[in-house]
Amino acid sequence: MTDRTAIAVDTDRLPPVLPGVAAAAVAALPPRLHKRLDATVERLAGVPVGRVDGGVSVDCGPEALVTLTPGPTGAVTDPDQARCSCLLTPRCLHRTAVLVACPVADRATHPDPAATSAGPSTSDSAGAATGRTGRTGKTAGAAAGRNTAPTKAQRAAAEALWRAAAAVLAAGVPAAGAVPQAELLRAAHGARLAGLPRAESAALRTVRGLRAHRERQTGHRLAELVEVLHDLLYVSGRLAAGDPDPALVGILRRAYQPDGTLDVYGVCREPVISATGYAGVVTHLVAADGRRLSFGDVKPGGPDRARDCARAVTEMGAVAVNHAVLARGGLRITGTTVAPDGRLGAGKGVRATPIPGTDWSTGPLADLFARPLAEVVTAQLATDDPEDPARAGTALIGCDLMVVGAVGDQVLARELAPDTDGGPDRAPVPDGPVIRLVPANSHPVLAHVANLRRLASRPGLRIRVVGRLDPDRASTLHPLVVGPVPGAAGTLRLPPDWHGRADLGYDELQGGHLPPRDPAAMAEPVLAVGADTVAESPLWRVRRLVELAVSGGRRAVAEAARGDAAGLAGPLRRAGFTTAAAVATALADEADRCGRDAFGRRTDPDSDRYAWAWLAVTVHLAAAERELIRSSWTVPPAG
Repeated sequence: MTDRTAIAVDTDRLPPVLPGVAAAAVAALPPRLHKRLDATVERLAGVPVGRVDGGVSVDCGPEALVTLTPGPTGAVTDPDQARCSCLLTPRCLHRTAVLVACPVADRATHPDPAATSAGPSTSDSAGAATGRTGRTGKTAGAAAGRNTAPTKAQRAAAEALWRAAAAVLAAGVPAAGAVPQAELLRAAHGARLAGLPRAESAALRTVRGLRAHRERQTGHRLAELVEVLHDLLYVSGRLAAGDPDPALVGILRRAYQPDGTLDVYGVCREPVISATGYAGVVTHLVAADGRRLSFGDVKPGGPDRARDCARAVTEMGAVAVNHAVLARGGLRITGTTVAPDGRLGAGKGVRATPIPGTDWSTGPLADLFARPLAEVVTAQLATDDPEDPARAGTALIGCDLMVVGAVGDQVLARELAPDTDGGPDRAPVPDGPVIRLVPANSHPVLAHVANLRRLASRPGLRIRVVGRLDPDRASTLHPLVVGPVPGAAGTLRLPPDWHGRADLGYDELQGGHLPPRDPAAMAEPVLAVGADTVAESPLWRVRRLVELAVSGGRRAVAEAARGDAAGLAGPLRRAGFTTAAAVATALADEADRCGRDAFGRRTDPDSDRYAWAWLAVTVHLAAAERELIRSSWTVPPAG
């Protein structure tokens, strides 16, 4: 029996579809229907979605009912799982549009039956054989000292990805509709079969970013799409050229590996609200040997789930773990399994016993505050994870700060000098940078913004902070947890049951937790804060050009360059960014270049040269901005 009761229209209610299935549907569609595909997908936003036995149905008009029946993994993994009642099925517009409107399946949770039956790829086998248990910054092949050139099949798959990505870049987001996206999905499927997990992941994230930007989804940023498209072109271009660097291949999956018995101590809880529909909590831990670990409960859900997980209980093997207790205590875990990125497993063989926690001044937690900020930040920015470039600069950082004021929702602070004389209130580092503390998540269901406002109301307050570096902004931290500075008089006064720390996303600071106001602490005016070296540098012109290339396409870059050619390179050269001026000018010139055939007739310009020019600009821009950010932690801000 079919239940045709209409429910709220939302593509998130449609099951995910494997890239190969969606790409095959678009390829089978007659070319005369390609121009109508995007409009049909947009009209699905007003079409009722119903439930049927084992799946969903989409009413696309008279005698056109599309039925999706996902497999055991919850995703559409076979073309026969998508059917339309019209006479043109399976080469009909209705079925193809519904498949294109569905979310792209993640291979980690929805494996491809055809791929899994073929056995593990070489990259996966290499990763399993080495027994990798920590984040080393190298792939298995690199760790073994082997740089194997890509196979012929891998180079062919990389070339297909490069062509599809270059076409999307030249067209721009407005023209990157269902058909160009299907070419990317087809190339991503080829990368999967060829054993190129990093390139495949970048292609799928690019498709998701294109859809989010075209649909103007809340929380999506153009800069994120620029970053993932850059990674896709960078990886596929180097692989297609035969680069033997194993980091370009990546790893097929990050398998959990046995790690014996571990003593772990809680640092803090971090709320998670993802733009892709996941929410929950992650508790950050430090092992007795100093490794940074985490244990999370992140599942499909919204902001309310992230809030409700503050005291949630999650199963770790045969033990129920309360995140609020774990964040301030410790566990002795036997039968431990650890992923390469530090995530603790929760398999059936895991056993855990509570042990007393430790404060931030002793034991392995004290190592978080052992080095000056400038030294820690420099080390983080100089280290990339080739298996996951997005993780660069995301490790937890600890520091002791003095609050000096606020600007908007940012708390301004100065780093305290090392504790060498044992004085009650340490002074800030002489000529040190003014550090901006920005909410890790500004969602109103969380307490980040309110807590930072409370801290900003006490200039002169000494606080111990654990957070993350913002790799895109000068001298900026995202604090996750705060506590009192040992031995300081003007510091936090937290309740005993908080064990000396306040999770800024969950615990709510009150007036009684702060010391009395000290008028003498207003000696340093907020107006003395220097400018953001990244935001105020002329590199914003290059950033705007790079983003315009993605959002508007090649034609938009050419038109912008014609109207402001002198305004682009001149300020860059005068500020000393001569290389940035050269690569930006080369991109503008390439965007405006017209191809001609042997008879002098205009032809479509070469998208390869344009893609390489854009890639050169993005690579240089990322390096230049990272160097500016690094210097903002070590050099006093100008102004």
